[in-house]
Amino acid sequence: MDGAGPTVESVLSDIFGFDGFRPMQADIVDAVVRGDDVLAILPTGGGKSLCYQLPALVRPGLTIVISPLIALMRDQVRALRENGVAAAAMTSANTEEENDAIFDALAEGRLKLLYMAPERLAAGGTERMIARAGVGLLAVDEAHCVSQWGHDFRPDYLRIGALRRALDAPLAAFTATADAETRAEIIERLFGSAGPTEFLGGFDRPNIHLAFAPKSGPRQQILRFAAARQGQSGIVYCGTRAKTETLAKALNDDGRRALAYHGGMEAGARREVERRFQADDGLIVVATVAFGMGIDKPDIRWVAHADLPKSIEAYYQEIGRAGRDGAPAETLTLYGADDIRFRRMQIDEGLAPPERRTADHGRLNALLGLAEAQVCRRQRLLAYFGEAREPCSHCDLCQNPPELFDGTEAVMKALSAVARTGEYFGAGHLTDILVGTATEKVAARGHDRLPTFGVGQDIDRRQWAAIFRQMMGADLVRPDPERHGALRMTESARPLLRGEASITLRKDTMERAARRPAAKALVSDEDAPLLSALKGRRRALAEAARVPAYVIFTDRTLIEMAETRPGTLDEIAGITGVGAKKLERYGATFLEVINGEIAAPVHPARRKLAGRESGALYDRLLAVQAELSRGEEGTDKLMSCSASLLARLASMARAERSDVDRLLGERLSERFGEAFTRILSEG
Repeated sequence: MDGAGPTVESVLSDIFGFDGFRPMQADIVDAVVRGDDVLAILPTGGGKSLCYQLPALVRPGLTIVISPLIALMRDQVRALRENGVAAAAMTSANTEEENDAIFDALAEGRLKLLYMAPERLAAGGTERMIARAGVGLLAVDEAHCVSQWGHDFRPDYLRIGALRRALDAPLAAFTATADAETRAEIIERLFGSAGPTEFLGGFDRPNIHLAFAPKSGPRQQILRFAAARQGQSGIVYCGTRAKTETLAKALNDDGRRALAYHGGMEAGARREVERRFQADDGLIVVATVAFGMGIDKPDIRWVAHADLPKSIEAYYQEIGRAGRDGAPAETLTLYGADDIRFRRMQIDEGLAPPERRTADHGRLNALLGLAEAQVCRRQRLLAYFGEAREPCSHCDLCQNPPELFDGTEAVMKALSAVARTGEYFGAGHLTDILVGTATEKVAARGHDRLPTFGVGQDIDRRQWAAIFRQMMGADLVRPDPERHGALRMTESARPLLRGEASITLRKDTMERAARRPAAKALVSDEDAPLLSALKGRRRALAEAARVPAYVIFTDRTLIEMAETRPGTLDEIAGITGVGAKKLERYGATFLEVINGEIAAPVHPARRKLAGRESGALYDRLLAVQAELSRGEEGTDKLMSCSASLLARLASMARAERSDVDRLLGERLSERFGEAFTRILSEG
């Protein structure tokens, strides 16, 4: 590609299959192609990798990419090779043969991109090898790993500045989340006094639906959320290792396919979970925050938090793993008073200096404010990152505005109970006092003789728990680690206690959530069977090539195919994500699915059902059959039903499993019986 002199536009279209850039990508690419030093802060899903991959194919010489996770590097290399790009990854997981092949390619000048783990920079001879290779660009992914205060700190990132000076090559650094303090540290350690050109991208991810809910039977809340998104890839984040395993088991028992992932697992077991998640269309990973950084799976359709994240930055980064292909994605974050208490104590009992603990409390406050927000949640989130916007009409609060009430009197009563008991007790004991429950503990301390005893009898215990949670969310009270979590008032509570201020609370979060989350379809009912068939073809191709499904085409590309139904190779070439190489390899086979040249709907048995309810059932049965033709894992022997058999099934609307089994026979029923019965029972 060096001699051909490709342009930015031709590489964008022919190699990556895009007809335009996402916001800010064009400016970043131009700066990197010019050879400027660049620091770009782009949201997860904002297209960071394209900002160094594309310049690497336009600029002369080799581009070195420093990236922290082996799985991420291998996935990106696979995707680049699928697009016809000479790329490789040098990591500790390489075999001797793989490294020899890389050395040969470097010596012959055949590589355009070489990914390296930061640990390789400490290996003897690495710098000399790189210097001989003719490096034209140095790119650093997840640049926040250079920050010694960050939870993702990687000591070997501190070597990158010296490597840049030795190579005398331009450096482009990228990260998704970095506040002003972290950005300053990145510049100091990677670029030195000659600062880079900075790009601070917008933080809005409009395709991601935001939702929070107070904990009310959290296991069932997560199970319901996952059940409404059957067959979609998702992540559930948990606060403890043990919880990942119990919740993964609960999901499996409920008929989902789920795997646990945490830092206490053996490295090989973690890699296997990462591999399966990358390759599988509908797997759920239940994980601690050990899972996710560098996961490059674009078709994650939802992210749920079973426990409150540690900060608003952590929340933003974790939900940002959903919907990276631009297609609709959903989030749900559960929170409760215990979460808030745990996060506060984590900060207070940490080893960070006082000023850092104060900043961490501020970040947690911002997240709690988002959880208890009373107006547009997206507006509140973006305001934290310095972006103003109108209400989005697409978050849970815009769609279902919360019921509010004047909580001043209730909060004053609660604060009075805190003050009159010397700030030595938690919410449970304070609630006993407020509702007038003379427990042994209350009586022993004489708290049944306080003026506040029984003043809150008009509010039940569950509602008082929600009021205390909202008070913690508003940072009016904090658990004191030196007093075993007893609630202490902050300075912001004093005006309320004195009657000099008022406060509005949410009434809806004081009631138990009983509604089942509604599933959101990726496409219309009319296009759903075609999308399912396209996914089935993609899965078969991916299994044959032993690559993740999204390497063939992303969900976003298949959704566009299902909605626009291209009829020719010229038309399919205009679909987002279909570059020249993929058009050559896969264009015809996906046109077969779209145009029905091979698909069963053109069979006379299907035509007889046209215009009837059973016709739609036939299409749904056919689509599910395509997904299960090689079993749930996609590795079993190919099986299918005849068109006439599908037509007979489609005429059995609301059939029982025994009826389906009798018609299919034992062999076909084992593969398709459960799925077919579910479709037929729904009518």
